Amino acid sequence: MPLPRLAVLSCVEREKLEFELLEVRTRGQYLTRLRSLSRKEQSEWDRREREAMARLTDHDLEHGCSR
Repeated sequence: MPLPRLAVLSCVEREKLEFELLEVRTRGQYLTRLRSLSRKEQSEWDRREREAMARLTDHDLEHGCSR
C-alpha cells in the first residue's frame, strides 16, 4: 500500500531537520578542535544545537514520523 503524500513529505522534512542538527553538531566539533571557544561562543553553539533538536522533536510530535 503506498504511503500518503503527506507522510512522504514529512519524512523528507525530518531528513532535512536531522541534517541541520548533524551540521550544527559537526561544525561545533570542528570549531572546538581548531581553537578554544569563549563562553559566549560555546553558549551560542549550545543554543543552536538545542534549537535544532527542538525543531526535530516538534516535527516528530506533529507528524509522528520519527525513526
